[in-house]
Amino acid sequence: MNSKSETTQPIRYILPGFLSPGGVASAMIEIAKAKINLPLYRMILLGILAGAFIGFGSELATITTYDMSKFLGEGFTKFIFGSVFSVGLMLVIIAGAELFTGNNLILIRVLSQEVKISRMYKSWFWVYVANFLGSLLLVYIMFGTGLWKTGNFAVGAKALAIANGKVNLTWWEAFSRGIGCNWLVCLAVWMAVASKDIIGKIFGIYFPIMAFVASGFEHSVANMYFIPMGLLLKGNASVVAAAGLADKLGNLTLKGLFVNNLIPVTLGNIVGGSICVATVYWLVYLKKDN
Repeated sequence: MNSKSETTQPIRYILPGFLSPGGVASAMIEIAKAKINLPLYRMILLGILAGAFIGFGSELATITTYDMSKFLGEGFTKFIFGSVFSVGLMLVIIAGAELFTGNNLILIRVLSQEVKISRMYKSWFWVYVANFLGSLLLVYIMFGTGLWKTGNFAVGAKALAIANGKVNLTWWEAFSRGIGCNWLVCLAVWMAVASKDIIGKIFGIYFPIMAFVASGFEHSVANMYFIPMGLLLKGNASVVAAAGLADKLGNLTLKGLFVNNLIPVTLGNIVGGSICVATVYWLVYLKKDN
């Protein structure tokens, strides 16, 4: 077979309304084109929305599981944490937004030699910045709600502990967890594209996202919410006392945010999404055979 259409079209549909993996690969080419061609102001607005949407999933996971482990155990708590967190990507995919981690799949169009890599980097940069802005917006909104005082500051203590754990990972731990995370996130996007109805998209998103969060992997955009929230809560003595973290927050700083976490996690996310998903599926379904 000498063309992309010959490679993918005969196996495009497995069931009515369900794209085959080859069909998804072809669809990703067009999706990547639309993403790269977004005007900058739309890209930034949609990126801000994505940061806020992932933040909603992050805060929901925190507030619904803050005391669950003492009743149902640590493992089941992680399962519920991941389950409710998945609402974030559902909002991104179904409501519409631009998320850096999912946009790592744009590489599939670059590999098809249909866009310059510089345009992909430009898109990644602005979406990443916008995701950060959206995450910080929700951090300040949630801090303003005072909901972190729930349970005699137990919700704040949970949020503080999450943030502190993330900035105390080794560089290799953070990088490796970033790979696992975006491998699954991009598979969630891939499976959502495969489905042609809302329910199918929801299920396609839910299982991989639940899996990455319950596993303890690291998502750069989620951490743009989790760690800044911890930085704000660090200044509240009642929260620190409730968390039992006095004198244990030395790495919960801006340096800890960027150097200990966001840099290695972002690099890991790029490997997981761009290499493990986009590149592999391009090689399998779209690369022309000589």
